[in-house]
Amino acid sequence: MVGNLMQRRMFIKTGILTGVNFSTGCVRASSESQITPRTENGVDWYDVQSWGIEGRGFEDTDSYFDRLPKRAKGLVRDAVWNLSLHSAGMVVRFKTASPEIHVDYQLRSANLSMVHMPATGVSGIDFYGRTETGKDRWVQVVRPATQHVKTRVISGIDPGPEAGRLFTAYLPLYNGVKKLEIGVKSATRFTPVPPRTEKPILFYGTSIMHGACASRPGMSISALLGRRYNLPTVNLGFSGNGRLEMELADLIGEIDAAVYCIDCLPNLNPQQVKERTVPFFKRLRNHRPDTPIVMVEDRWFTNSQFFADTRSRHKGNQQAFREGYQQLLKEGVGGLHYLKGLNLLGDDGEAATDGSHPNDLGFMRYAQMYSKVLDPLLK
Repeated sequence: MVGNLMQRRMFIKTGILTGVNFSTGCVRASSESQITPRTENGVDWYDVQSWGIEGRGFEDTDSYFDRLPKRAKGLVRDAVWNLSLHSAGMVVRFKTASPEIHVDYQLRSANLSMVHMPATGVSGIDFYGRTETGKDRWVQVVRPATQHVKTRVISGIDPGPEAGRLFTAYLPLYNGVKKLEIGVKSATRFTPVPPRTEKPILFYGTSIMHGACASRPGMSISALLGRRYNLPTVNLGFSGNGRLEMELADLIGEIDAAVYCIDCLPNLNPQQVKERTVPFFKRLRNHRPDTPIVMVEDRWFTNSQFFADTRSRHKGNQQAFREGYQQLLKEGVGGLHYLKGLNLLGDDGEAATDGSHPNDLGFMRYAQMYSKVLDPLLK
């Protein structure tokens, strides 16, 4: 988690550091501490690295916004490594009384959108604000048109509490970030809110967990459930590459999570599920003997009623996964929880962009189904 030596020195220099959780490497910081901004044309700019991004599972990354540690390069397959450079699941939190909010960020890739997913979801930054009743509600999303985005996102927002309104900004799902600054009207109150130190919900999976095809980052599964439980999350979804690999079991096991949600079946066939399920979950359980693990079946394609081959693959995957689950239980592997896949997208065929990847309705349904398992574990 966040807390490498350079960051700790920075926190000390700016007066933020108040304590370190040495079991996780997390920095605990005072929410009332201030950071000196740079001022440009009436806007005070704050570099988010000076107080920390939430959702980073590892501190020893090559670039600050990467999702896997530098040492994973060459350990995981190249496809996994390249996808780990996306900032999916990361958030920055702050309070401000400013009537306007700006962003200045540099993206890794000039590919801002995909044919089935808009630039707002692929490369945008999505802002939520805390209401007077304590709810986080959507405010605005960046609509990127260039690789370097410098724009005013919000203007004329209603005054919040005197201490400032809490904002949560979700980073791009399918692009990487090189740098990010938040800007507010000069001389208005701004309070950095460092990453929370509670154990996160960790998600490992496929493009669906990665965030395809959410219209904006705040609609991904990890974002929706993070808001539901008011907990930090770590998103290790790798598009096309969530394959129950041992290297990922070892890396995931390094993270002291509140619960592990493993949702990889869409990237596997029945034979692979049969071969990989028991070894993967045994390895993860060896790393973390007591952490709850949620085993998630694959969702059914929303058009599967028309294609026998698709139905056969779903049935084969799920049968092999259930058999693996039963074998794990018989062998004494505890703390396992099982989520069936048939109704993850509902039963009306309207919850996917291309039959496979959820639209926003689909993500809401996914999160609701997840909550049936997670509520008893996290509430």
